[in-house]
Amino acid sequence: MLTQEQITSYSKNGFLAVENVLSEQEVADLRRVTDEFVAQSAAFTENTDVFDLEPGHTAEAPRVRRLIDPPKQHPLYDNILRHPKILDIVADLIGPGIRTNGSKLNMKSPQGGSAVEWHQDWAFYPQTNDDLLAVGVCMDDMMLVNGCLMVIPGSHKGPILSHHDDGSFVGAISAGNIPNLDKAVPLEVKAGGITIHHVRALHASAINKSTNPRRLFLNQYCAVDAWPIGGAGDWDKFNESILRGEPTNRPRMTDVPVLMPLPTTQQNGDTIYSIQAKMAKKSFM
Repeated sequence: MLTQEQITSYSKNGFLAVENVLSEQEVADLRRVTDEFVAQSAAFTENTDVFDLEPGHTAEAPRVRRLIDPPKQHPLYDNILRHPKILDIVADLIGPGIRTNGSKLNMKSPQGGSAVEWHQDWAFYPQTNDDLLAVGVCMDDMMLVNGCLMVIPGSHKGPILSHHDDGSFVGAISAGNIPNLDKAVPLEVKAGGITIHHVRALHASAINKSTNPRRLFLNQYCAVDAWPIGGAGDWDKFNESILRGEPTNRPRMTDVPVLMPLPTTQQNGDTIYSIQAKMAKKSFM
């Protein structure tokens, strides 16, 4: 459960860091299972529907920048997605009815790891209201030196910026077009803690300059009555994503900004890294 001070801070700034959410054993289990997946990636030379491989990945030195949809890959990840302590915190921010609309595990290997350019998650999946957020479960101490999440305070209350470049969706905002960049805040959190950022908050992460890994298990949560702008699709499948609460066929409509055109359909294997690679002007090199 969050304090009123934490809830107020999230409302004002669009992000929050909470320490000591997971136990040491839970963190150790996450690291063990993740290490097993990285070892399995040594058998592959190209991206798959499970692994987004880091440039420089080899069988002898496997490097993975994203494990795709972790809850489908191992029950431990699914348990963390549904962790009661995490859901209690999420409920304090978006209400008791909670669904998920995606998960990923982003990894930054020591002395490298791919950067994630400045973007707003909302550009990828706008909905009928913006009671959406992402929770990052820290498997390692997440510090500025190893590429921690950075967020611009209050940006969740501003406009949705263009994530297009020369007419194509590139999933990021071109360097030079990022407002209040000088006010960006690094979310430094110890292993076992979590970060939370609003779906409209401007955020990014640089490369890992340290000798330690940075593994962040990101889970997206939505209010049950937030529906995708493009429609819910198959009713039964849509409701399978509910983690707490009951289905509703009445989406809650609020005055939220939506920037057209929406992202074009992604090809199989596309992740934010391959999409952002199309950018002409990047903030991180």
